[in-house]
Amino acid sequence: MSASVKESLQLQLLEMEMLFSMFPNQGEVKLEDVNALTNIKRGDFLVPQTGFCPTGYTLQWNPQLFHGTFDPGELCVCAAIQWLQDNCGSYFLSRKLAYEPSAQAKPVKSTFLRMWIYSHHIYQQDLRKKILEVGKRLDVTGFCMTGKPGIICVEGLKGQCEEFWHTIRYPNWKHISCKHAESVDTEGDGRNLRLFHAFEELLLEAHGDYGLRNDYHMNLGQFLEFLKKHKSEHVFQILFGIESKSSES
Repeated sequence: MSASVKESLQLQLLEMEMLFSMFPNQGEVKLEDVNALTNIKRGDFLVPQTGFCPTGYTLQWNPQLFHGTFDPGELCVCAAIQWLQDNCGSYFLSRKLAYEPSAQAKPVKSTFLRMWIYSHHIYQQDLRKKILEVGKRLDVTGFCMTGKPGIICVEGLKGQCEEFWHTIRYPNWKHISCKHAESVDTEGDGRNLRLFHAFEELLLEAHGDYGLRNDYHMNLGQFLEFLKKHKSEHVFQILFGIESKSSES
């Protein structure tokens, strides 16, 4: 065995002894060939691959990690491990920041509101147009039943519904009141709680005098069926003081 190879093998043995002393627990240092150290100590020229260093032991380190190179005969594995222990934290942190999925924003808690509004009548075209425009602008859902009586249902986030209620009442709508309100705490926009898909005008059959005052009453039987389809039958008695008759009874 040449002197240079023997020196390289001795350096490797010293490195391994240091590694085993630094990492004494089983499994912390792993050899691909468990007989490698024994073969090196016997002086075998054909040394099985250890997974660490070749017999030529002339390592050139990445200049981005180490400033300069090691002199021949200098123990470098220990220095490399020390450098990793001193500097790996910043690398792991930057990798975590680069690849870690961003934490999902926590859903904002809010109040979902449904208001049932009663008016003596809703006839005027300008007023009907205003109600529909305000509903669409505020992204609320529900309906406006025109005629006599006039019924409005508006549902959405509390702030939107309250703004709707304030806007349609002023400046001079006097014969109007909120008969019933249903609220529930929720997360997000509460879309899953809505009973209606849009804000629309509800036109039903009417009966009565079609005189100059358009003084006619809406077909409340049809309105009750409409409420049933939207799971709101209970509101009928609240609005009119009349107990609804279920079709099943």
